[in-house]
Amino acid sequence: MPESAEAPLARDSLVERRSIDVVPDSERHGKAFSQFTLWLGANLQITAVVTGALAVVFGGGPLWSIIGLLLGNLLGGAVMALHSAQGPKLGLPQMIQSRAQFGVKGAVVPLVLVILMYVGFFASGSVLAGQAVGELTHLGDTTGIVVFAAITAVMAAVGYKVIHTLGRVASVICALAFVYLGVRLLDSIDLGTVLSSDTRFDLPMFLLAVSLSASWQLAFGPYVADYSRYLPRSTSGKATFWWTLAGSGIGSQWSMTFGVLVAATSGGAFMKGQVSYVVGLGGAGLIASFLYFVIALGKLTINVLNTYGGFMSMVTSVSGFRGQRELSPRARSVYIAGIMVAGTAVALLGKDSFLTSFKDFLLFLLTFFTPWSAINLVDYYLISRERYDLPALSDPNGRYGAWRWDAITVYGVGIVAQLPFLVTHFYTGPLVAPLGGADISWIIGLLVPAVLYFFLARRNTAHIPGGEPQEKSGDSPNAVATPHP
Repeated sequence: MPESAEAPLARDSLVERRSIDVVPDSERHGKAFSQFTLWLGANLQITAVVTGALAVVFGGGPLWSIIGLLLGNLLGGAVMALHSAQGPKLGLPQMIQSRAQFGVKGAVVPLVLVILMYVGFFASGSVLAGQAVGELTHLGDTTGIVVFAAITAVMAAVGYKVIHTLGRVASVICALAFVYLGVRLLDSIDLGTVLSSDTRFDLPMFLLAVSLSASWQLAFGPYVADYSRYLPRSTSGKATFWWTLAGSGIGSQWSMTFGVLVAATSGGAFMKGQVSYVVGLGGAGLIASFLYFVIALGKLTINVLNTYGGFMSMVTSVSGFRGQRELSPRARSVYIAGIMVAGTAVALLGKDSFLTSFKDFLLFLLTFFTPWSAINLVDYYLISRERYDLPALSDPNGRYGAWRWDAITVYGVGIVAQLPFLVTHFYTGPLVAPLGGADISWIIGLLVPAVLYFFLARRNTAHIPGGEPQEKSGDSPNAVATPHP
């Protein structure tokens, strides 16, 4: 079928046809504001509430926990939003861009860890959503987890359009529910007393709060451009950045602040059943059923993102070795089913030790994704200056090669540099005690690889496109050369 007939069909179809291939200009659509509704809906959800609550559960005071979470959401959110701004310019999923830094095959190094992240987030989300679905259906947590996982997989298989529709619906319904829950909570507590109950500044606890929210935001980095890549190429980079940051920052801080206040006033009841306690704040009967539905809806939004992102990362990993650019609907379903099965298995195995496991999981992820973010952003904005040779991203014999050992080495150094400063349940670095127990590993993980990669990449510029002009049609660009946002 000629492209002129095929393009409108692809644009109008509900089921997505694209995977890791470039989205041509003829199929681009939407406004930058869509990033606000998507990321607001994705963050107004129960796992973000739990993340905020962890800052108090592990010893922080309410006031400084809220401030620390805000700082982490702003810092991590800015990094995440810089990744989002890449989508409209390149028309590619986020992680395939890593081939420009790590090589067509070398990109598998961070990709393996990204896939583990998606499975982990799928599992953690399924634990909490499974509780809500189990209450709604009266079938119990285990059945709730399985049902929720199946619904997630179907929506991820449909793809991009249904994901953004889901985000718009969730942003409205979840915002209304959180307003209601917030009013109910504030009606039952004395906010001034809660915030003034423990105003001492504890640096380790403050940095834990910063790390929790920063890791929450940074974990979106490996897939955030997946959901902006269909925007028209002319979409402002600044608009994409600010709408993404606003949606993710407001949604996550709103949820996390609610979590702090719940954890500080629950007297330990929150730890016994996160979903049931939050629903209990809202009331019983039909109201409780609605709130269980809202919790499931919020988790469905983010879990579909995790499943879709995991699918993209798996295809990117395999295609780097097979030279594959397009994917059949059957293969797409197989990849997504694999993520669903793995994530559901982890959810069922870990549902009884959720809080401690989730906190360690977040901080563990941060160790591996801050170096990737640093390398990707330095290369895109400072070294390549937003110019990538797109066909070469699929050619191991092309400009970017199969393996770029300089970037892989910097990535490894970035991981190792964090270990002395890392604090988790199963490992504490030797330099943590001199810092009073503070975890600053994520700061090291951003700065060290960013500086190292900047100087190494400037010395070897063979991978940088030589200033080829941007294609006017945009349907099959060889390089993208756009001004800095």
